[in-house]
Amino acid sequence: MPTETRYLLDELETADMLEVDGLHAWQFTLNDELLDRAEAAAIASEPFSSDDIVVRIESLDGRERRHWAFSYNSVMEAQLNEDEQYWAIGEAPQTRLRCLGAIIASGDDD
Repeated sequence: MPTETRYLLDELETADMLEVDGLHAWQFTLNDELLDRAEAAAIASEPFSSDDIVVRIESLDGRERRHWAFSYNSVMEAQLNEDEQYWAIGEAPQTRLRCLGAIIASGDDD
């Protein structure tokens, strides 16, 4: 049974928090205008690539503020490590990125 191809970009769009090289980062932004252009190209069955930044990530490492930024092309070329469930992105040394979802507790007592 064929499995659906996973893309980091799809996971970024639904993530609530990221883990970047072992650091948790809940502050990240996606370039919505660039994503709209990519979607329009996909709908028109046209190829799309861009070196524009599609995701910016910020985290605190102790007192040091750390920043990462990745282009659309590098996000689309990211490789998934199935065993450890992280994405390898960028040039060597590659950044390890894991997308996380929030855990939501319900206050309803059913």
